[in-house]
Amino acid sequence: MTDTAVGIHGVTKRFGDVVAVDNIDLEIPDGEFFSLLGPSGCGKTTTLRMVAGLEFPTEGSIKIFDEEMALRPPNKRPVNTVFQSYALFPHMTIAENVGFGLEMQKVPTAERRRRVDDALELVRLGDMGERRPKQLSGGQQQRIALARALVNRPKVLLLDEPLGALDLKLRQTMQLELKDIQKEVGITFVYVTHDQEEALTMSDRIGVMNEGKLLQIAPSEEIYERPANRFVADFIGETNFLVGEVSSESHVRLTDGTEVGARTHSPVGTEVTLTLRPEKIDLLHTGDPVRDSFNRLDGRVVTRLYYGDSLYYEVDLGYAQVDVRVENRPGLRRFDVGEAAIVSFGPDSAEALTE
Repeated sequence: MTDTAVGIHGVTKRFGDVVAVDNIDLEIPDGEFFSLLGPSGCGKTTTLRMVAGLEFPTEGSIKIFDEEMALRPPNKRPVNTVFQSYALFPHMTIAENVGFGLEMQKVPTAERRRRVDDALELVRLGDMGERRPKQLSGGQQQRIALARALVNRPKVLLLDEPLGALDLKLRQTMQLELKDIQKEVGITFVYVTHDQEEALTMSDRIGVMNEGKLLQIAPSEEIYERPANRFVADFIGETNFLVGEVSSESHVRLTDGTEVGARTHSPVGTEVTLTLRPEKIDLLHTGDPVRDSFNRLDGRVVTRLYYGDSLYYEVDLGYAQVDVRVENRPGLRRFDVGEAAIVSFGPDSAEALTE
């Protein structure tokens, strides 16, 4: 059997004149937790629905473990889908909800009970089988929906923004639990979300989409640290942009003429935009030493915000403004609004983008 669980090759989906998915290629290995990430309307859910068989591609091929799926109906595909809405039957017990699909498949009663019990134990709700959905919290209902999807033993589990209805704290807890469950069952999870934190926290790799195109496919750390273009850099977390042009193999000349060290990948003279994460910046008082090889830009603090564990500063450089996030540790010397400050950062912290 191939190591590729899902293969999407040259897939385009049109709705009339609207191109929802634009000629994408993607291979997801068996056992990977893969997330499709992007803003609303970018094509990520349409892509997932094509894998599920709820939509059919206008062009291209979709394979699951090397078997062509493009025209195969949903019930003939080795996948199952978890949606944001739990869609539990209120008149059934939790065990009956989880085992409903097995009952429709006429799985023998003893095996059905065993598989339902195993699925409930997997989602840490082994003692909830006789309860009704209305007796469970939102997080528990989401776990039941997950158990119902896993009890059928799909080769690939598709998840369409399944945590979107939960509050922040519960959503963060469920992120960790979902990743643990995926590791335990060992099957491929394809997860759709617009939440950057969810994708970064859970994923082995992320595919960032916008306007129907896949812009970058990479592990979480690479997506954050080495974005392929300005959209990816801006969409994944917070960042600063500084405009300039490549002046040497490892330097960029900013609009005010200052040269800074950066990661460059383009010929001298190329116009670029530096992306620089707020937490990668040292904010120094006038007279403080700048670390060796670090860049130095002079500015003035125009905003200070308190976040508890951190302080947020906005620094005016004259030709641009830079956001800086500083850990709020004991003894930290703070900056006042209007105070002169030095923005300093290492060459490896700034990535020169051409798109």
